Amino acid sequence: MNQIPMTLMGAEKLREELNELKMVKRPRIVASIAEAREHGDLKENAEYHAAREEQGFCEGRIQEIQAKLSNARVIDVTTMPNNGRVIFGATVTVLNIDTREASTYRIVGDDEANFKQNLISVNSPMARGMVGKAVDDVAIIKTPGGNVEYEIIKVEYL
Repeated sequence: MNQIPMTLMGAEKLREELNELKMVKRPRIVASIAEAREHGDLKENAEYHAAREEQGFCEGRIQEIQAKLSNARVIDVTTMPNNGRVIFGATVTVLNIDTREASTYRIVGDDEANFKQNLISVNSPMARGMVGKAVDDVAIIKTPGGNVEYEIIKVEYL
């Protein structure tokens, strides 16, 4: 399987979620199943079936996180010298040439992306258009409404 790029922060969040699932949620579900079994007939026991379904979702998520972490290529941009180029993990401030609005984005892995927090996936059109560019370069981003030009104002490795 291919390695998945991930920031240090993204890998830590996944580890925290994995720990929560294994140490808190899994034992709670097991206790719920045991309690539901005590109620008798399992065929007509809605609590038992709900707990078993929740257990399936929990175990599936645990396996998914473990697979992602085992295939993760954790990249810490703070250890790299800032040469002014946009790379994975960089925080980029851009200026929309048409509207003159400035925006700041951080390029992260697919699982970490959250546009509301200005975290954009490395595979998004925006990030693909910016990666490799440097300060004062213009990135042309293809959007559903047409091409949009962004001037790269600042590149930080935070």
